[in-house]
Amino acid sequence: MKNELKHELFHQFPILKELANKHTVLWENTNWQKETTTNLFSMQEVDEAEETLTRFSSYLKVAFPELLESQGFIESTIQDIPLIKKALERKFDVSIPGQFILKCDHALPISGSIKARGGIFEVLRHAERLAIASGKLKKEDNYVVLGTKDFQEFFQQYTIAVGSTGNLGLSIGIMGKKLGFNVVVHMSSDAKEWKKALLREKGATVIEYEADYSVAVEQGRREAEQDPFCHFIDDENSKDLFAGYAVAAKRLKHQFEKTNIKVDETHPLFVYLPCGVGGGPGGVAYGLRELFGEQVHIFFAEPVASPCMTIGLMTGLHDAISVEDIGLDNKTEADGLAVGRASKFVGKVMETYISGCYTVTDEQLFTSLGLTMDSEGIFLEPSAHAGMFGPIQLMKNGQNYLEKHHLTNKMEQATHIVWATGGSMVPKEMREKYLKFSRNSVNLQNE
Repeated sequence: MKNELKHELFHQFPILKELANKHTVLWENTNWQKETTTNLFSMQEVDEAEETLTRFSSYLKVAFPELLESQGFIESTIQDIPLIKKALERKFDVSIPGQFILKCDHALPISGSIKARGGIFEVLRHAERLAIASGKLKKEDNYVVLGTKDFQEFFQQYTIAVGSTGNLGLSIGIMGKKLGFNVVVHMSSDAKEWKKALLREKGATVIEYEADYSVAVEQGRREAEQDPFCHFIDDENSKDLFAGYAVAAKRLKHQFEKTNIKVDETHPLFVYLPCGVGGGPGGVAYGLRELFGEQVHIFFAEPVASPCMTIGLMTGLHDAISVEDIGLDNKTEADGLAVGRASKFVGKVMETYISGCYTVTDEQLFTSLGLTMDSEGIFLEPSAHAGMFGPIQLMKNGQNYLEKHHLTNKMEQATHIVWATGGSMVPKEMREKYLKFSRNSVNLQNE
């Protein structure tokens, strides 16, 4: 980025200086609208994704016995977490009115992260398209046949490739190999070693890069273009991924109905979603705004070193600006969020949908990790804890937003959803390492 443009942007958006200095900020999206509209995506695509997942349920509950109880549907629970709410209130000297709920995507079956929604869905969608095009499958068939040797041999002719910081690669690797595909995962330098090892154990090919996420994706995309039998799952641009994530909103609405959680004019819903390149949180946010309208208020959470969606939305430049352009290094322990350049597709869709973004430090992530284990006995990987700081940021720095949207006197009836994006597959030794870090973070903050 030219110095003249950088200087102009810093003058036009003073909060960029705060971001450049790795300060935690809450940015309000002034383009938010009551009536959302986009010609880039539709709820019809979400409905079709849900129908696809229903067709695959008979296969999935055979291929993955852990899905027997859910009848082949990949879904997580919602859980009240009042103890961590109290712990955070004490630690950060803030009152958080309303109900505090965890959306437990850290415990999603098969791959233990939110990527089990979009990543697995796109693998299934691709497999279905190939099988139908070949004449081997009809939508009316019982999809349990996809687990037969005949279909395994059929899918072995094809390759699925993806660029990933970790969790998306895991979801695609596990699902792709189960069906019989060759799988190639291009991993950035931020990816954790245990995720690479698990992928190799499942039979996937892992290609490592010294560079960050964007380079891994670009290289993966370029190599896939040379092979007509290779499908590249593009985390930056895929509508299939986006649709798979968006199905979560329909499922959440059903869970609310079953548990009598109200979302209406006097019962606002606040949702806090950790954000990397944007596909996962973007898909969920799209579905939630379409279903709950102006009654849902969505905030994306990013590390102070990697606020790519914040700067992309704020400036309107989307993927034409990177965190490096404002002097940040994109280095964070929140590996799933270590992305320097946001998805243009997601950013354009989100322009009028989300309420804002906020940033968190690695120290805050580890503080939350320790507090959550101590208070609730729940382990989440560091990046998943970005959501925990949404209510804190909102109540400390979002009073202007609450007043503008006439929410101040409704907060006692509010529901806060912290979207836990990953953690159940983290190995025991890594959990212990993270917990040790968390104790150090608490001690450092107390000094």
